[in-house]
Amino acid sequence: MEFKLKTDEIRKLMEIETPEFPKYATQIINLANQNAQATRPKVVGQMSELIKEFTGKTLEDWEKWYLEKYPNSIEKATKKILEMVDNFREVIGQINEDMIRQWVRDLVIVKTFIGLKFQKAILIKIAEKFNTYYRLSTPEEESKGIDGYIGDIPISLKPITYQSKGMLTETITVDIVYYEKQKDGIKIIIPEKLENKLIQLGK
Repeated sequence: MEFKLKTDEIRKLMEIETPEFPKYATQIINLANQNAQATRPKVVGQMSELIKEFTGKTLEDWEKWYLEKYPNSIEKATKKILEMVDNFREVIGQINEDMIRQWVRDLVIVKTFIGLKFQKAILIKIAEKFNTYYRLSTPEEESKGIDGYIGDIPISLKPITYQSKGMLTETITVDIVYYEKQKDGIKIIIPEKLENKLIQLGK
């Protein structure tokens, strides 16, 4: 059997009051908190570890125990979030229809394109690093698993997950450069054998 207890229901069962906030307020406070990093462990402590140390039974016991260890944490976190909300207030007056349109275009058009067609940027970067040239593959070369060339070396670009056995559904005979999409860009992994070839190429 499987079932789910929602947070609101847990609060009711434990007879813990649920605070009421105006519509959208918690979303704004949560976003401000993420930006300000106000409830990170360095400010409020490592909560998952602290709750293990706590031996009391009630919410009142927990609050008293916690505040003895971190007497200023709630105030510090509050001030950090308030400062960020004030920053939001300042900028929100500058947001107009044109700015929103630019943001939507960047998300829908530009970022989608970059997310799907970033192979060229990887090839350019590798060519720059090894002081050589690049070119994208022709449709015929692409059908053979070649995404482009660094100098005269054919290259296939694959996500890092391709290295796991389950992904090896095709046989690629050319050198592979692996990439990993990260929050702030793309991590590029060049195997040592290929790196040595590229070093020789750039000399």
